[in-house]
Amino acid sequence: MRRWVVERALALLHRFRRLRTRWEIRDDIHGAFLGAACSITCPQGASPGQEVRG
Repeated sequence: MRRWVVERALALLHRFRRLRTRWEIRDDIHGAFLGAACSITCPQGASPGQEVRG
């Protein structure tokens, strides 16, 4: 994976205020917001059944 891809993904997640500064004490709540942010910033081009490289 290229460095700029990771930096761009982190920059997209940094837009969410609740992820920049961790206000939640519980890990499950923070994980839920992280999952929501990832699903919002996920590229829409992936089709069902398409293999994800990683």
